[in-house]
Amino acid sequence: MRICIPIHSFEPGGVERVGLRLAERWQAAGHEVAVVLGRDRGPARAQAPVLRYVTRPEPFSTAAWETPWLIWRLWGYLRRHQADVIFCAGNTYTVVCVAMKLLLGRRCPPVLVKISNDLVRPDFPAPVRPLYRLWLRVQGKLLERFVALADPMLPQLIEELGVAAERTVAIPDPALRDDEIAALPTPRPSDATGRSFLAVARLNRQKNIPLLLEAFARIAGPGDRLTIAGEGPERPRIERRIAQLGLGARVALAGHVADVRPLLDAAHALVLSSYYEGVPAAVVEALAAGRPIATTDCCASMRWLLSDGAFGALAPVDDAAALGAAMERAAAMTPPQAEMHSFSSLFTLGKAAPPYLAEMQALVDDASLHRTAKAGNRAGPAASC
Repeated sequence: MRICIPIHSFEPGGVERVGLRLAERWQAAGHEVAVVLGRDRGPARAQAPVLRYVTRPEPFSTAAWETPWLIWRLWGYLRRHQADVIFCAGNTYTVVCVAMKLLLGRRCPPVLVKISNDLVRPDFPAPVRPLYRLWLRVQGKLLERFVALADPMLPQLIEELGVAAERTVAIPDPALRDDEIAALPTPRPSDATGRSFLAVARLNRQKNIPLLLEAFARIAGPGDRLTIAGEGPERPRIERRIAQLGLGARVALAGHVADVRPLLDAAHALVLSSYYEGVPAAVVEALAAGRPIATTDCCASMRWLLSDGAFGALAPVDDAAALGAAMERAAAMTPPQAEMHSFSSLFTLGKAAPPYLAEMQALVDDASLHRTAKAGNRAGPAASC
C-alpha cells in the first residue's frame, strides 16, 4: 500500500512518536510510506526513524499556523501523488484530514483515524461543548474508520462520533518498542531521604501541570522531589508557578528526555495531572517499569489501566487536594510488578503494527470495490445477443 501520514513537525509528542514508529514498521513490511511534514525541525528530529519525509522550506515561521500550513502541504502532495490511504495519527490531525475530504472530494484516499485522546472534554466551557460535539459528528460523517487505543474507549467513540460499531476497532496503543518491554522492573527505591515523584508530559494546557505543582506543594515533605520531563509552550508559566509556591529547590524541569526509563526506575511513583488523555504513553511506560501511578480520571481507559486500583490511585480531574492524596497513596504502594509488566506487553509496536495494516488494507479494498461498482453502473447493462 501507499500510506500517507501528515505530521506537523518533530516537536516532542506521543502522537507523533508512535505514528513515526508505526510508519517505520510498515515500511519494513514492504509498504510505501510518505510522511508529509509541515516543518522539518524540532527537538525529536535526531530520534526520528529513517523514512521518506516530504518537506518544503517554510516561507516564514509557520509554528503559529501549523494546521493551515499542513493542510496546504498535504493538499499539494495528494494532488501530485497517488496514495491508497491516509493514516491520521491522532485527534490533532483530524481537522487536516477533514479538510482533505472537502478539498479533494472523491479523489481523497480513505482515512484511518487513531483516536489518541478522550472525546469527552470537561475542560471546555459549557457554551463550547455543543459545538465540539458537532465537530465530532462531522468527523464521524466524513472520515472512514476509527481506532480506539483500548476496549473501554469503544462505546465513547460510537456515541460521540455517531458512527456504527463496525466502523470502529480497538488496537492497544503501541507506546512501547519491543526491546523496551524486555527490561524488567527494578526494586522500589528507598524513601529514607524522601519520596521521588515523576511526571512525563508535554508542557501544554492539556497536561495541567499547575495542578500537579499545587498537589505536590500540599503533600511534599522535606526530602521529597518532583521531576517533570517534557518541554512545551507553558514552560514560562510553570516556572513562575514553581517560584510562587516556593518549590524551586524541590522541582526539576528536566526538559525533553528521550529515554525516561532511568527516571522511572529512580521514582517512587509516576504522576499524571491531565484534563484529558487517551491511553497515556507515560502510564504504559510506568506499568512496564513496575511503578505505581497517581493520576486524574482523565480518560475512559484509566480505571482499566490501573486495574481498578491495583496499579495506582485515581483522583477527579482538576482537584489538587485529591491528586495530592492520590500521590501519597501511590508512593506508599507496593504494587504487583510482575502483573504490571505483563499487562504493559499489550502495548507494543510488534503487536499493534499488523492490525493497523489490516485495517488500512480493508479500507483500500473497500474503496476499490466501490470504484469498480461505480464504473459498472456508468457502463450500464451489457447488450444481449
